[in-house]
Amino acid sequence: MLKEIPGVMQDDPASERRWFHDDYFDLYVRQTGGELVAFELCYGIHAYELALAWIKGRGFFHDGGTSPSGDFIGAMLSPGDPVEADPIIARFRLAAGGLPGALRGALEARLGEYALQNAEGFARRTRFRRAPWQQNGEPADDPDRIP
Repeated sequence: MLKEIPGVMQDDPASERRWFHDDYFDLYVRQTGGELVAFELCYGIHAYELALAWIKGRGFFHDGGTSPSGDFIGAMLSPGDPVEADPIIARFRLAAGGLPGALRGALEARLGEYALQNAEGFARRTRFRRAPWQQNGEPADDPDRIP
């Protein structure tokens, strides 16, 4: 269960920084007037550390690549799967049970959005159609070949 770490240094009087921690996640959030405006969710902190960051108006950034087992948010989803099927999001939902409701809801919405973007992105890549010359087994290093 994520627990809030008290005494986080505040560097901007217009917003509040908060830090939550458990044995798998470190969650750093920034709120303005109670609204989530940025977060960084670090996960897999003992075996391998990955981090998903989001800033309102700028979007997502994922740091750390993938774990040795290929687990990262959205990696296990296929188009049409419910967000709850993602094991990392499911684990986050269990750990986030003690967070304030509005904050938890905003975080779950952003994590779901990111996971679904990944699932849709992987689906687009698997449906990519190759040009005829790529399907015929012609050598890719043929200097006379113009794609």
